[in-house]
Amino acid sequence: MRVFVTGASGWIGSAVTDELLANGHEVVGLARSAESAAALVAKGATAHRGTLDDPDGLAAAAAAADGVIHLAFNHDFSDYAGAGRTEHTAVQRMLDALAGSDRPFLVASGLASGVTGRPLTEDDPSPFRGADSMRGGSENLALDHADRGVRSVALRFSPTVHGVDDHGFTAELTRLAKRHGASGHIGDGSSRWPAVHRSDAARMVRLALEKAPAGSRLHAVAEEGIPSRDIAAAIAEHLGLPTVSIAPEDAEAHFGWLGHFFGMDITASNTRTRQLLDWTPTGPTLLEDIAAGAYARAA
Repeated sequence: MRVFVTGASGWIGSAVTDELLANGHEVVGLARSAESAAALVAKGATAHRGTLDDPDGLAAAAAAADGVIHLAFNHDFSDYAGAGRTEHTAVQRMLDALAGSDRPFLVASGLASGVTGRPLTEDDPSPFRGADSMRGGSENLALDHADRGVRSVALRFSPTVHGVDDHGFTAELTRLAKRHGASGHIGDGSSRWPAVHRSDAARMVRLALEKAPAGSRLHAVAEEGIPSRDIAAAIAEHLGLPTVSIAPEDAEAHFGWLGHFFGMDITASNTRTRQLLDWTPTGPTLLEDIAAGAYARAA
């Protein structure tokens, strides 16, 4: 398949690009810069110069592809509402370009939901709808097109997609531990995060492209929920630092923008995803990655 991939040079997207190319697919990757374009070309992909702020260009690239994997998002915390509206418009235009074709449209999403007291499952719908909601309501926007001739699929990624040189949440926690001289967790550290290794996430995306039916919600989850105290302890042990508890009211002062996310208790099942795709995560766990030095550069 000729696949248009947004975010193709990002942390998850670059692994997805490698996975697709290794399995005989052709990749056209959205590239914001000459550097990103060159990296894609060096892998054997084709670069499509543009940004999420160019819906006409995105629609044209989607129309010329056999399928779309939309992984890019403008993580601008200074204007998160604006980023959501940009996302909504971009997704809508690409969906319009694919309408009636039965071609796949895979959209990146997250595991945040209103579900409490049990793990989130693939049967649980996202509560976010509309351009002003989280991520522009793109998951529901895409899935609403499943009966409009688009094989739309929601890719719900764990908060931590880990691996060597990951620059996401765990890398930031590592930097904060180094800065403060201690690795912290909030309260008793019972809040949990799901996690998945980057290679497993990429393989799940490729399998979803190849065989997930329209309207599927898929969970890129290998570990259902890791207590934040265990994450903090693993970072502390690797850095040779103590572990400390941070009072909830002091979380923002200690963790900055990450304080809100680190205090969220999220668990998610992967049962339906494993069965549907015949997908079994095989990569190292998050704590194994931390112990092996995956975040040494962040420190």
